[in-house]
This record gives sequence, structure tokens and C-alpha cells, in this order.
Amino acid sequence: MFENNPICRMLGIKYPIFQGGMAWIGTAELASAVSNAGGLGLIGAGHMPPDALRNEIQKAKGWTDKPFGVNVMLMSPFVKEVMQVVLEERVPVITTGAGNPGEYVPALKEIGSKVIPVVASVALARRLVRTGVDAVIAEGTESGGHIGEATTMTLLPQVVDAVKIPVIGAGGIADGRGMMAAFMLGASGVQIGTRFVASTEAVVSEAYKNRIVKAKDIDSTVTGRTYGHPVRSLRNDMTREYTRLEAEGKSFEELEYLTLGSLRKAVQEGDVIRGTVMAGQIAGLIQDIKPCREIIEDMMRECHELARKAADFV
Repeated sequence: MFENNPICRMLGIKYPIFQGGMAWIGTAELASAVSNAGGLGLIGAGHMPPDALRNEIQKAKGWTDKPFGVNVMLMSPFVKEVMQVVLEERVPVITTGAGNPGEYVPALKEIGSKVIPVVASVALARRLVRTGVDAVIAEGTESGGHIGEATTMTLLPQVVDAVKIPVIGAGGIADGRGMMAAFMLGASGVQIGTRFVASTEAVVSEAYKNRIVKAKDIDSTVTGRTYGHPVRSLRNDMTREYTRLEAEGKSFEELEYLTLGSLRKAVQEGDVIRGTVMAGQIAGLIQDIKPCREIIEDMMRECHELARKAADFV
């Protein structure tokens, strides 16, 4: 079905499915499992020190012979060192977030890496195309973690119309229906985060995974809009406290202190009450924890069925 898909051909992958490069969650274990299942696994560099990232990359190389990538957070204090590691390890695909990767594109292209930044607006997509990136990920506000304002339904087709390179849709996608919807909006592929958190290979506390499985459609909330740093996560005592302090006009520094280390607390320690449980609005659709291969195969089976049904409507 995807022999002529531009993303599959560009990256040498079987299915145009990216695993979101989530900090603390996108480890070598998860990335290699997704790549082995035919998608593109991504190691989430986050604020990871360069030596730790190199270790994750080398583990992934040992666990898969398929393409995988690294998501680089451009606001990381280690970004220059992280990019040097990526270059030395010759990582085939780099996705980026929280900034403009333009200054790094020439060096990455020189070693043959594909550069695919995440965008939350048409303006940013157009600007990044001029730097020579290979594709963009249009991520809607339904996503977990740091978000923009536009929904996937509105953002994706506008970005597709605005650029001449492949566009990957992200935000609110967890099954074959979401994948097919993204294709209908012009996407060449999809990026999925929350669904892969609830996988057997994700090195995440069982409490975190179970919180996603038990989530209802109204359980996600956004904090941080006051200072222009909106983050989507599942409601708990921490988000309620943050919302209260935000309404009281507390400083950005005070709010940041409240969340310091809170993602790690939820991911590694299983504290889903006071930790940050980053997850997208699609969490309410996820009902189980299963292997990455099964997640991808189920998506592809549903996608094929929907493609056949769609033919009956035209």
C-alpha cells in the first residue's frame, strides 16, 4: 500500500508511522521496537546530556538494523553537544522541536541525515522549508506535551497547501481511523505519541501507562498558557495546583519550580498524582497496553479496511 509513499521512500521504512520523540519516554527500547515493526522509532533527546544520548543511540543500533531517528529539543542547554553526537553517530533521521534547526541543517545534510522539524503554524513551516529541511511534522493542539493552538484538522491541510515537501500529521491520532483522516487531509504520514506510551516496550512506569488506559475523553488539560508555554497533560493534583497558582498570578519561575522534575517523577517513579502525566486528548480512546508491532499492525489493518470502504463512497 505504501510502496510509493514519499516518506517511506525517503526514509526506507515500511509504514509512514513515526513514534513521537518524547523526553524520558522515547528511549532506545521503544525506538528500536517501533523501527523493527516497520515504523520510524525516535529517541527523545529532551534535556539529555550528550553522553547519555550517545548511549541510547548505540543501544538502538544494537537492537535494530532498521532506520531510526533522534528528536532534538532545540531549547536544550546541551543542544550543540547533542547535535555533535548525532553527527558523529550518523543518525539517519533528525526531528526537532522548540525552535529553528536552520543552523544545523547543512552539517546534517552533509552526512545524509534527513531533517524533519515539528511545526505548529503555517508561517513556521514556510520559514523552515527555506532552510532546506526534508519534510515537516504538522502537530495539532490535541497532542500531549508542549503544544500550539491550531487543531490537527485545521493545521494539517493548511501546511500541506503551503509547502512543497512531505507533511506528517500529528496530534490526536492513535488508530487507523486517525491515520486515514490524516491522509485525506493531505498528510504523507503520521506521528503518534500517546498510543506508543501505552505499549509493552515503553520503559515507563505501569502507573503512567494505566493512567492513560483509564483516561476519559475529558481528562486532559492545558497549563502554562499565561506565559506562552502551554503543556497538555492528564488532570491530577499537580495540574490543579498549577492552575490555581497560575490564576493567582504567580511568576513564571514559581510555576516552573512546581513542575521541576515532575515528568521524570511520573515516568520513572509512577507518581501520577504529583507528577506530570503528559498525554494527548486521544488518551480516552486507548483501552489497552500491547506490543508496538501489534499497535502498528492493527493500525494498518484498519487503514486498509477504511481505504476499501472509502472506494464505495465515490
